[in-house]
Amino acid sequence: MYRTRTNDRFARTRTGSTDSGRSGSRFMSSAPSRSGRPSRSGGFGRRSDAVQGEFALPETITPALPAVEGFADLDMPGALLAALGVQGVTVPFPIQAATLPNTLAGRDVLGRGRTGSGKTLAFGLALLARTAGRRAQAGQPLGLVLVPTRELAQQVTDALAPYARSVKLRLATVVGGMPIGRQASMVRGGAEIVVATPGRLKDLIDRGDCRLDEVSITVLDEADQMADMGFMPQVTALLDQVRPEGQRMLFSATLDRNVDLLVRRYLTDPVVHSVDPSAGAVTTMEHHVLHVHGTDKQAATTQIAARDGRVIMFLDTKHAVDRLTEHLLNSGVRAAALHGGKSQPQRTRTLTQFKNGHVTVLVATNVAARGIHVDNLDLVVNVDPPTDHKDYLHRGGRTARAGESGSVVTLITPDQRRGMTRLMAAAGIVPQTTQVRSGGEALHRITGAQAPSGVPVVITAPVAERPKKRGTASRGRRRPVPAARRAPVREQSGAAA
Repeated sequence: MYRTRTNDRFARTRTGSTDSGRSGSRFMSSAPSRSGRPSRSGGFGRRSDAVQGEFALPETITPALPAVEGFADLDMPGALLAALGVQGVTVPFPIQAATLPNTLAGRDVLGRGRTGSGKTLAFGLALLARTAGRRAQAGQPLGLVLVPTRELAQQVTDALAPYARSVKLRLATVVGGMPIGRQASMVRGGAEIVVATPGRLKDLIDRGDCRLDEVSITVLDEADQMADMGFMPQVTALLDQVRPEGQRMLFSATLDRNVDLLVRRYLTDPVVHSVDPSAGAVTTMEHHVLHVHGTDKQAATTQIAARDGRVIMFLDTKHAVDRLTEHLLNSGVRAAALHGGKSQPQRTRTLTQFKNGHVTVLVATNVAARGIHVDNLDLVVNVDPPTDHKDYLHRGGRTARAGESGSVVTLITPDQRRGMTRLMAAAGIVPQTTQVRSGGEALHRITGAQAPSGVPVVITAPVAERPKKRGTASRGRRRPVPAARRAPVREQSGAAA
């Protein structure tokens, strides 16, 4: 039996209301499986018309447990609750309060929330609590978190690490661009939780270093981006290898028909929760479209970059990122480039320098649009307007996180106005539109733009000391390398990651 959601109920979901499994179309068969849960291999039902490419969400059979007001109301190990207090996490975000009672009870969850809404702890606390007390065999993890990018994998690992230590669980991060042998050793060493990008995890499985048949809890974070990046065949192949009766959690900033397959095939009777479905719904975020003349765009961009405070600037291509970064450095702006052509150590170093303020401008492609959290970042600039409304929302999601305020500024030339109007309509945003010019009052008022110093700068990488070889005596202290001879962080673009 299939039930079709109504358009008015779908409209309530679009506005960011909590929808704990009460709306949507039933995509999975309700016939029970051997485990007593509904089958994961159900057929297709009728769909109502989806808005802006989103699909009709599945309706649950089992009512969802009510949201809680505090972490103490949850059935979690005492060590986890204590770790939350040590980390200063005292009040659950809405997506955590709504989903954790259900995920701790073993329910599948389909959660939608913008980046910065607390999704990582929403799935991470349940994953750790339900795995605590178990030990993994060599190369056989018990829990799996799949993410689309290296940066997001590292962010998830960093966020969960203190809580994993509190319940004596081992984490392994498995991503491309890093030595595969070291990652294989971590997994073979008995890591209970693996946080991975699909491609590298497949490599470990093909090498015989990892098996997924003991994975009982699987999380897909930013599932829509994995679909957009072409990972869907790898993702489904991996999900087919985990325990079929296991728990699934799918979290994403947007839910569109690209993840329809995952929902229908792998989620059973899920609790559906939607909060802050788009960056446009965030009341602490301002959206500005600034009209500039093509000949004045670079000057305006340079003055925005020279502002006091940090800023992320997005461009379409690696080559454009490298060119703008070089120009900003020559103009006296402490800028660094981030794109898929960088090695993982370069990308990690650049992000660290940006977070600690050594670099004030991060010039990036969409590789930085998800999975990067920087505290107190109040400005994102689209130097090149995105071509898709989802890209706009995810770029903008780097600011106004966790209740903070921020602005998203998009620079457009006259020939881009019509396309930007369509994009904003698709994103559900009504921006403030202003004609600006370099050196003008409006540009300064909106972005804090100011004239750069004009004194070229070189961003240097920290010099790491080489470890001494065992069994050898020191031959004296090494002379420090003069700063002028250190290699500048002006990385050249290369092949895509």
